[in-house]
Amino acid sequence: MPRRIGLITLVVKDYDEAISFYVEKLGFVLRQDTALSAEKRWVVVSPASGAETAVLLARAALPRQETAVGDQTGGRVFLFLETDNFWRDFAALSEKGVHFPESPRVEPYGVVAVFEDLYGNRWDLIEKKTPSD
Repeated sequence: MPRRIGLITLVVKDYDEAISFYVEKLGFVLRQDTALSAEKRWVVVSPASGAETAVLLARAALPRQETAVGDQTGGRVFLFLETDNFWRDFAALSEKGVHFPESPRVEPYGVVAVFEDLYGNRWDLIEKKTPSD
């Protein structure tokens, strides 16, 4: 198998509230939720069941980790959620209460808008231009 990125860790305050946001608001699929100990779980979500890359929701366990919740990249966009229909997904996410701190914009590479997860991490919702566009 060629090399690929399988999981990206996202530090969260609480497993259940993070699962709720990603599954109910963003429409992600809960792929795994396994108890590893009384305090630790292995929780994996992805945009679709067959998605190659998934997100590991890891509860902050140390003060240093707690400070990273919501600011994993120092305020920069952290992750990019690609879609085949920007306006459909923008409307659906907005209707579910997902916060978009800026208006959608058309860029040379596609249509994009920044949104924030439940802790404030910044994501791009993006529909890339195809070579025929």
